[in-house]
Amino acid sequence: MDIKSPIAKAMIVMACVTIVLAGIKAASVIVVPFLLSAFIAIACSPLINWASRYRIPRWASVTLVILIILVIGFMLAGLITKSLTEFQQNMPIYREQLTGEFAWVINKLNVLNIDIDKDLFLTYLDPGAAMSVATGFLSGLGSVLSNLVLILLTVIFMLFEAESMPKRIHIALSDPDMKMTHIDRFLQSVNSYLGIKMLVSLGTGISIAIWLYFLGIDHFLLWSVLAFMFNFIPNIGSIIAAVPAVLMAFVEYGFTKAGLTGLGFVFVNMVMGNVIEPRFMGRGLGLSTLVVFLSLIFWGWLLGSIGMLLSVPLTMVVKIALESREESKWLAILLSSDETVISPSVIINEESKDLKSTDEPT
Repeated sequence: MDIKSPIAKAMIVMACVTIVLAGIKAASVIVVPFLLSAFIAIACSPLINWASRYRIPRWASVTLVILIILVIGFMLAGLITKSLTEFQQNMPIYREQLTGEFAWVINKLNVLNIDIDKDLFLTYLDPGAAMSVATGFLSGLGSVLSNLVLILLTVIFMLFEAESMPKRIHIALSDPDMKMTHIDRFLQSVNSYLGIKMLVSLGTGISIAIWLYFLGIDHFLLWSVLAFMFNFIPNIGSIIAAVPAVLMAFVEYGFTKAGLTGLGFVFVNMVMGNVIEPRFMGRGLGLSTLVVFLSLIFWGWLLGSIGMLLSVPLTMVVKIALESREESKWLAILLSSDETVISPSVIINEESKDLKSTDEPT
């Protein structure tokens, strides 16, 4: 086979990509904390730049940001630990309440000549399912946060190096203007995405906490924290976050409160996701909805829970890298949304206008 043929080049590229992905998968223990540190540093850099405009020393602003991260981290760890402990202690009460709730359902089904074994039914709908989604996600997140010291040290060094890094990249790259344009665009996109998503997720978590507190649902702070975290996962994150809270409401109060809990999640996420977020994010990051969903599955498989949280920024890195070369621009167009792709008719009309302008006598 001719190495210069398009088929051979495609096969070589696919083989190289497979080897790289296998290496990332094998080294995920190292790669995941580094990626998390990089995106935390990118998200915190606007605060550092804002402080520098007011002549605050960089070491002071970095120290303050790290202290804020530590305080929030310890508060979340304490909240999650307390909620999980209380849930385990109340498990017998929840099982008894669930048995009473489903006795009414099974009796109604028997009236309709639908026979269901109550024991088998309760086996599949154990109240522990209310925590299975939460604990599964938090355990994956906790395994990464066990390297908290390493992550914080990496973030500190990145924040201190952020000011001089662009100058060194300008010197090191053979075509610095083009490369820096892509790098600046990536940083601006990620900063905008993380900033807006952080505020929208915070608003979602606070709204869910108020609604669940009003309904009297146990562990409402834990469910609001989950709603905040899962809001970073596109498309299905909000749905997954609602499952344990709705199950808990059903175990405690029955169908009415469970339905109100679900409606609260739907209303909050519709307002935040369809009204507030698009208003501030505008056209977004230029990724199609299908690509966002597939990237969630792919990065979640490759990097675990952190990969799901960072699926959109990581896909943006790939898209911008593809746009930097003429040979791979077509792949970047396939990843783009309809709003960011210029239709061929527009290109043809622009070219015809250019031809007419050149044909006109001067």
